[in-house]
Amino acid sequence: MNILWTLIVGGVAGWLAGQFMKGGGYGLLINIILGLIGGFVGGLVFGLLGLDATNLLGRIICATVGAVLVIVVARAIRK
Repeated sequence: MNILWTLIVGGVAGWLAGQFMKGGGYGLLINIILGLIGGFVGGLVFGLLGLDATNLLGRIICATVGAVLVIVVARAIRK
């Protein structure tokens, strides 16, 4: 059941990151991948700031922030 929730949070976070970054989303699979990577990156960033995502909304926010950071870095590298 944890894997299912992780995929749901990843998909939502990836979609939200695409919306925040003026994109229309990248498709379900890429959104989930962005969200999963974003969850890891967001967890690291939040951990450095002394914050912890303990509930579903917190995890979505954390993963979305991380996914936005991943998109920003990827766009900077592409340029």
